[in-house]
Amino acid sequence: MRARKEKVKRLLLGIGIFFLCDGLLSFSGAVVDRIVAVVNQEIITFSEIEKWSRPFQKEIQTEDRLERRERIHEVLRKVLDRIIEEKLIEQEARKFGIKVTSKEIEVAIEKVKQKNQINNQEGLEKALAAEGLTLEAFRRDVERSILRNKFINLAVKVEQEAGEKELMEFFQKNMDHYRVKESYRPAHILFLILREAMPEQIQRVRKKSQKVLERIREGADFAKMAMEYSEDPSSRNEGGDLGYFKKGELLPALEKEVTKLHIGEMSGLIRTELGFHILKLLDRKGGEPPPFEEIKEKVQADYYEKEWEKAFQQFLSKLKEKSIIEIKL
Repeated sequence: MRARKEKVKRLLLGIGIFFLCDGLLSFSGAVVDRIVAVVNQEIITFSEIEKWSRPFQKEIQTEDRLERRERIHEVLRKVLDRIIEEKLIEQEARKFGIKVTSKEIEVAIEKVKQKNQINNQEGLEKALAAEGLTLEAFRRDVERSILRNKFINLAVKVEQEAGEKELMEFFQKNMDHYRVKESYRPAHILFLILREAMPEQIQRVRKKSQKVLERIREGADFAKMAMEYSEDPSSRNEGGDLGYFKKGELLPALEKEVTKLHIGEMSGLIRTELGFHILKLLDRKGGEPPPFEEIKEKVQADYYEKEWEKAFQQFLSKLKEKSIIEIKL
């Protein structure tokens, strides 16, 4: 449960630290300011949402001016919604009289410095100054963030204890989340084709590989044939054993075939940009989730994480219902 709470704290860390931890922002450029929302008589300005939306705006890649305007507006609205939620939480925290100590602020600032690889106070002040921020303003942001987190941990609770039945149902509904990625262990015999090979040369390689394939089908040992005929120096001495591959790691043509094979089965001739291959599936792992008992603690942590998120959203909805919010964006 402690790990879950720490994760929640990181997720809900206030806007100031949230963005600074992912890289200090650039606040350059003039913004014509105006009020875009009023939350219980507390205003939110356009410069606020524009500042925090800048990293997301940079990710918008389109040359269509109309589409870009629409997408920027979507980003601004999402950021505004987040700021409104943060304002509401902050207002409630002040009502509860929650306090933040200097030590808590210093610890949080140290984490920001470490995240941004800043070694000393002077380095932090220079980095903040380059972004148009003062240390005093930054400390206020940090304090507000801690205040919000303290209040959230007090106000949002998950009371219900999950029994074995609830956890098992959650596990079954989210089976794909726990499924271990499937991996394959193929062996191959490679008959190389040079890029400049003429059609008749390709045909000779095909005939040679076809004869080897027929010999294996008649009972010849695959590994011995690989050691004798394969032109892949990295696997020839291993009897063609390529080791384990996860989905997406093999050449597409080889992966397509190997997924169809049962352990011990062999393919026909497969053509790739390297040449002709004969594949054999030596082993297959994963594809199924571990037994419930093995990952019960993780399932429990995930269950409470999901329940906490539901409780948090319900808490926000109630806050909004009892508040006066006017949006002008």
